[in-house]
Amino acid sequence: MNTIKCPKCGEVFTVDESGYAAIVKQVHDAEFHKEIELREKQLKTDKETAVSLAVAKAEADRDKTIAELKTKLATYEAAKQAEIAKIASENALALAEKESRIQDLKNQMELDKTNAANAMEQAVLKKDREFADELRRKDEAIADELKRKDEAYADELKRRDEEIAYYKEFKARQSTKMIGESLEQHCETEFNKLRATAFPNAYFEKDNDARSGSKGDFIYRESKDGVEFISIMFEMKNEMDTTATKHKNEDFFKELDKDRTEKKCEYAVLVSLLEADSELYNSGIVDVSYRYEKMYVVRPQFFIPLISILRNAALNSVSYKQELLQIRNQNIDVTNFENSLMDFKEKFSNNYRLASDKFQKAITEIDNTIDHLQKVKDALLGSERQLRLANDKAQDLSVKKLTKDNPTMQAKFAELKDNQ
Repeated sequence: MNTIKCPKCGEVFTVDESGYAAIVKQVHDAEFHKEIELREKQLKTDKETAVSLAVAKAEADRDKTIAELKTKLATYEAAKQAEIAKIASENALALAEKESRIQDLKNQMELDKTNAANAMEQAVLKKDREFADELRRKDEAIADELKRKDEAYADELKRRDEEIAYYKEFKARQSTKMIGESLEQHCETEFNKLRATAFPNAYFEKDNDARSGSKGDFIYRESKDGVEFISIMFEMKNEMDTTATKHKNEDFFKELDKDRTEKKCEYAVLVSLLEADSELYNSGIVDVSYRYEKMYVVRPQFFIPLISILRNAALNSVSYKQELLQIRNQNIDVTNFENSLMDFKEKFSNNYRLASDKFQKAITEIDNTIDHLQKVKDALLGSERQLRLANDKAQDLSVKKLTKDNPTMQAKFAELKDNQ
């Protein structure tokens, strides 16, 4: 027998073994259920606390990360704007300097052109006056020369007849090849007699350059102060009186003009004994410029006089050629100046393009950084949604769902339900 005291009324009563066992079982079941309820409440409380802490920590980390990213983004944006402003300021300053430089160069170029034009105009006016004076002096000299020539004409005719007779006799004693060579030797000898006194600085040599397929006989050139003022291509032609097919002087004009052009000579002179009975060629120096520019035909006796006439006439143009050369060099300087200006503009434009490309590249990098930060933000927002889903699942958690796939716990709960 067992004695049990009621905790409420204090009454003491006695129960047998079976009744006591039933009471103990009843108390045990009540305690078990109470313990289960306490455990459920504690589990739920711990779960809610853990979820709240996780959510709070996740939100705090998210807010902190977002704040840091916003700070970095603001810093990047400020740096971007500062860099943009700096580059824009530098470009504006460089552009202003470029425009100022270009304007200065244009002004200087216009001034140089104006000065060159004024100098050229003054030079032309001066040369016109000098040329008029020179023409007047030449007219007077020509009048005197004509008078002297008229006086010497009779003597010249006599001497020419004697020379013609001499050359006829001379040619009769020579072969065809010797005739041609003898005229060349005669002209070279006549020139060398006067080379040291009359032509000390002249070049007079045989033309040995036959690369173009033909060549003249002699080339005469003379320079003064580095400026070539006269050049003559000579061709000597002769033939025997007994030759069956007679050549004419004009048969050699085209080839002589070609040789003059290829060797860059100013004048072409045919020293000829052809057409011995021609009054035209026997009259003296014959100008055939109506056929070919600056071409003359002379007999051997006029070989030296023609060189002297052309040389003296060309000497008067030396100063003109020097001034023209100087003006040409000035024009070259202006051209070089313009080329330098264009080169400067091209290089400046190239540098500006490179700077603009780097500027655009920097903008692209900043935009890429912003896109990356946006992706990080989207990822954080995605993690927030995942935490919310986890919280929803935790809220939906129950003992029944926990024991769904646990046979042991299902059996225990079933037994407890049966006992109740």
